[in-house]
Amino acid sequence: MLSRPVLKVSANTTLIARRGFQTSRVQMSSPYHYPEGPYSNIPFNPKTRFFALRYWGFMATGFLAPFGIAVWQTKKNAP
Repeated sequence: MLSRPVLKVSANTTLIARRGFQTSRVQMSSPYHYPEGPYSNIPFNPKTRFFALRYWGFMATGFLAPFGIAVWQTKKNAP
């Protein structure tokens, strides 16, 4: 009784597991595929001058802005 469903499942998984790798070459050679490698997948250049200062300034602004806005909203309505 259990052997039939097991055979059907194992037969279907071989059909599902197949992939068409013939499409990989076309996708890689398309004009919309960007170069790969170190530093090519980020939208900024970490090798520029003062990068660390700009990076930490951006992070500090993003972290402290909600606290500054909360303080300003709290003090705004005070009589």
